[in-house]
Amino acid sequence: MHKPRAGQPVNERIRQPAPGLPPGMPRRRFLGRALGVSGLACGLMAFGLPELAGTASAATRSPAAAGRPGGLPPDPVVARDVRGELLHVWDGYKKFAWGHDLLLPLSGGYAEFFVSGHPIGLSIIEALDTLYVMELDDEVALGTRWIKQNLDLDIDGNFHVFEFIIRVVGGLLAGYLATGDKDLLALAVESGDRVLPAFTQSPTGMPYQYVNFRTGALSGTTPPIAEIGTNILEFGVLSQLTGDGKYYTAAKNAYRAVVERRSPLDLLASYLNVETGQWADSTDQAPNPPDDSFYEYLWGGWAMFGDRDCLNWYRMFTAAFKKYLIETYNGLTWFKQVNFETGELVSRDQSELAAFYGEVLAHGGDVALGESYYHTWAEVAAQYPVLPEEIDYTDLAPISAGNRLRPEYLNAAFDLWVQLRKDVYKTTSYAYFQNMKTYNRVPNGYTIIDDVTTRPMKQGDLFPAYSFAENFKYLYLIFSDTPRYDYRTGYLSTEGKILRGLRRTG
Repeated sequence: MHKPRAGQPVNERIRQPAPGLPPGMPRRRFLGRALGVSGLACGLMAFGLPELAGTASAATRSPAAAGRPGGLPPDPVVARDVRGELLHVWDGYKKFAWGHDLLLPLSGGYAEFFVSGHPIGLSIIEALDTLYVMELDDEVALGTRWIKQNLDLDIDGNFHVFEFIIRVVGGLLAGYLATGDKDLLALAVESGDRVLPAFTQSPTGMPYQYVNFRTGALSGTTPPIAEIGTNILEFGVLSQLTGDGKYYTAAKNAYRAVVERRSPLDLLASYLNVETGQWADSTDQAPNPPDDSFYEYLWGGWAMFGDRDCLNWYRMFTAAFKKYLIETYNGLTWFKQVNFETGELVSRDQSELAAFYGEVLAHGGDVALGESYYHTWAEVAAQYPVLPEEIDYTDLAPISAGNRLRPEYLNAAFDLWVQLRKDVYKTTSYAYFQNMKTYNRVPNGYTIIDDVTTRPMKQGDLFPAYSFAENFKYLYLIFSDTPRYDYRTGYLSTEGKILRGLRRTG
């Protein structure tokens, strides 16, 4: 889902060759055109799904009208295909980057994510519950064994608190819930304890951005609100499993500190100083980064733990969104950016990282609005088979033309399919999966795209670890009906970690 990663540095330790990881994409504009409903029809026709293309206009307005197109393979066939593609990139990781954080599939190298020269096997941690639901038990055992034998967090380096919680704490928790291996739970507890001082030693209760795991030094005083609030699911599960409420309390206090600083319009800006409690900017960018998962986890706090404060806060902010942020532009549903104190328009940009938000709206009771926002992104996907990072929604022109294998569009499709069981979410997911195979697949796995507007698309050299946790998992859960996941009660984190609903076998 919805992580403000694009601006985050990635530390590197790269074997030959050493191409370097791509920097954040510049804000470039390309000639574009507004895409109407007919664009979705054209995209589906080109993909070879004329049955849906012929009713694309009706399907976009009402997904139930689309039905299941005859061109879609049977679900078990798609599930096997997804599983095979996950194994394709997993095999590339094992061959070239085993034990390191990130695979560089074009060069056959690797890189580290948190601290240069200090791998923690991030991709292994991220992949555990995905491998489990796909019944790849030998690979689960291999990864678990590596983690237990090699994960050592006594590192003199600054760890990004937000990323560490959603990736490492969440990954270890999901691994434990899948396997029952108590060593994974012990490592999750250690991981939580290492970042907890970022919260408890902050004057406001809002976490610092970085913790040095050896010295305990705290740094980074002005995080975005997504980093302040996206902790309550992982810390809540940690409190549930340990019986120690300190983790949940820390996450809840951080949330409350932000909510108390809302404007009279019930809107939030994007960056807060955790020492002074003062806003560092004035723009509400929800549900785009760097605000995105702050709001997602408000609903999660209610859905996972029955926290009524989280529910009330979610409803309050959603009401403000409807009043000040949501607009229909060229027939599609969008979220504009406004001044959080006045409601005045700032810009009309939209990030792919916001594409998840339709499923949250549907969970919260705004089903029609959630579906409408999903189909906005289906229209964008019809023009750009691999979604650009960011667009100007007045004409759908890319502002940032790269694609970092983002999972948010597939995340929304999965959750909306689980909630509504409408085949249009399978159809659009399958189409996007085929485009991933066409444009992102390489001999050693999958890779990011530097520019989705070129033909052929210009590829980068990185398989983000979150893609082990998310893209293939969402696709597999849509099509597999796996017995290892409870579709009625399951709940996934913003990083795609299954924090409720895993079924153990054996």
